[in-house]
Amino acid sequence: MIQPDLIAPCGMNCALCQAFQRPKNKCLGCRDKTPKNAKSCENCFIKNCETIRTSPAHFCYDCPDMPCKKLKHLDTRYRTKYAMSMLDNLNEIKEKGMDSFLKSQTAKYTCPTCGGLICVHKGRCLTCEP
Repeated sequence: MIQPDLIAPCGMNCALCQAFQRPKNKCLGCRDKTPKNAKSCENCFIKNCETIRTSPAHFCYDCPDMPCKKLKHLDTRYRTKYAMSMLDNLNEIKEKGMDSFLKSQTAKYTCPTCGGLICVHKGRCLTCEP
């Protein structure tokens, strides 16, 4: 099952990310505190946003300016290229709770062949079809 600490402040499910799923130089997820994590996570404007870091839930939905320009851009790119919406993810977490969100993500992205997770960037299970 997907763990709550793998859900980034922007609503990205890091467990579905190609960088998280790759066998070498694996990213540990946006919330991981390891100093040598992926540069994209370390330099992320959203992850490093002061409002998000000090908010109660540490998600963009806590921000009065949601969605900001950066989150809108990210959401548009993921909707267009990967059929995933950060805004939809955030709204689901806020409205239905983390447990419900994790269950729906697990149902949607579990590989029917091996039970692994489908990579959102490749649109397939990297275990079955590397």
